[in-house]
Amino acid sequence: MSEPSERSVGASTDRFADYGRPRRVDGGLRARSARGAIGRSWWSRRFLEVLESFALGTRLTRGRSYARAGQVLTLDVTPGRVTAVVQGSRPQPYQVSIALKPFPAALWSRIEDELAGQAFFSARLLAGDLPDELEELFAAAGAPLFPAAVNELTQRCNCPDFAVPCKHLAATFYLLAEAFDADPFELLHWRGRSRAELLDELRARRAVATGATAPPPPVDPPSGPDGVLSTVESVAPVGAARALAGLSATPLADTADRFWSAPVPLPDRPPRLVTGTDLLLRQLGAPAPAIGGPGLLERLRRAYRAFGPADR
Repeated sequence: MSEPSERSVGASTDRFADYGRPRRVDGGLRARSARGAIGRSWWSRRFLEVLESFALGTRLTRGRSYARAGQVLTLDVTPGRVTAVVQGSRPQPYQVSIALKPFPAALWSRIEDELAGQAFFSARLLAGDLPDELEELFAAAGAPLFPAAVNELTQRCNCPDFAVPCKHLAATFYLLAEAFDADPFELLHWRGRSRAELLDELRARRAVATGATAPPPPVDPPSGPDGVLSTVESVAPVGAARALAGLSATPLADTADRFWSAPVPLPDRPPRLVTGTDLLLRQLGAPAPAIGGPGLLERLRRAYRAFGPADR
């Protein structure tokens, strides 16, 4: 039987769902979460929330056990593409690819101007953090961080299961969310900018905006004739000092009256995903006949729709 290399949403089937138990592997990438939800940071939870909004909830959960069992052998994030190798039930591991169009260079330049123009974003990014307000800034610049529709993702796996996503794609999504937890800049890398490229651009733009010169690269501390470090060392800034190194200093007397004010205008609360009130029901499927079956599902759907608007 030939193995399809690409699927289209809607061509799903469960005839391979029970193909066999996956082959046990050693040294695979194992999800850190042993039970419950996967994803700790706002960006990883938001990523999975967006995927679930595409009504992929039940399909997505098929790969959770794969992710926790270490069936994903490799995971690599590059601009516009995530690739993985996932061990299934067959001897040969499956090749997985998830593509998302990266932002063009001109759009990234505009985004970097926006980020560098606001000290709030520059300081947080240079400190290695992605504030949740960042999603709103990207959206306003015409560059949404997350896909708006499932057809923006090109999902490929050479396993014989036509479901989208299959277990191997779903496991890759979960491991990708945890990769975003470990390094939030992987999300931006997927969209076309690595951590080093983005931070270098921000430092250069902040230096131009403030009239300051970019800090010199760190140098090895001086040492004495016997190779022992001298007592006077030239130490590169770290932590908050590194994040604020490019910002201009203001005399304390000029800022005393604004001590309790925010240093930069704070953005409004970022937009949240708007979904149908019965999304959870569509993901879970019909209850067991013992507790009501499809009839109970329909009653719950009407109740969700009746009480949902009052909660907003």
